[in-house]
Amino acid sequence: MLSERMLKALNEQLNKELFSAYFYLGIAAYFKEKGFDGFASWMEAQAEEELGHAMRFYDYIFNRGGTVELERIEKPKQDFESPLKAFEAVYLHEIGVTQSIFKLVDLAEEEKDRATYQFLQWFVEEQVEEEANTKAIVDKLKIIGDSPNGLFMLDRELGARKAGLRNLLTQNGP
Repeated sequence: MLSERMLKALNEQLNKELFSAYFYLGIAAYFKEKGFDGFASWMEAQAEEELGHAMRFYDYIFNRGGTVELERIEKPKQDFESPLKAFEAVYLHEIGVTQSIFKLVDLAEEEKDRATYQFLQWFVEEQVEEEANTKAIVDKLKIIGDSPNGLFMLDRELGARKAGLRNLLTQNGP
C-alpha cells in the first residue's frame, strides 16, 4: 500500500505528465500553423511519449492499491516568437519535470518505499535523456539563428520522428 503522502505525490505527477502531453501538443499546433511540419511531428511524438509516462503512473497507482485522482489540465502556451523560443520553453519544462521526479525519489527514500523508489528509477534515466535531447535541439537552433536553410534542414531532421498513436486510432476497419 502507498502512504497518503506518496499517493498524493504520485497523483500530482500523473497530472503533470498529462499536462506535459497537452503542453507538447500545444507547441505542435504552433509549429503546424507556422509550416514547420517536422518540428510539429517531433512535438506530437513527444506528446504521445508523455501520455505513456502518465499511463505508467496511472497503472502503478492502481497496482499499489491506490486511487487515481485526475485534475483539470491547464491551458498550455501556443504562441512563441521563434522555433528557438519554443524549444527553450520545452527545455525549461523538462528541467521542471526532472525536479519533480527527484522530489518523488526523495519522498520514496524518506518513506522507505522501496517499490516506488525502484519504479521511479526509470523516470530518472528518462529525464536525463529528455533534457539532453531538448538541449541539443536548443543548441542547434542557436547556431542556426534565423537561417531559413538551417531551419528547413533541422525541421526535416526532426520530422523523422513520427507519432504512432494517431495512425492506430485513425485506421479504417479490418
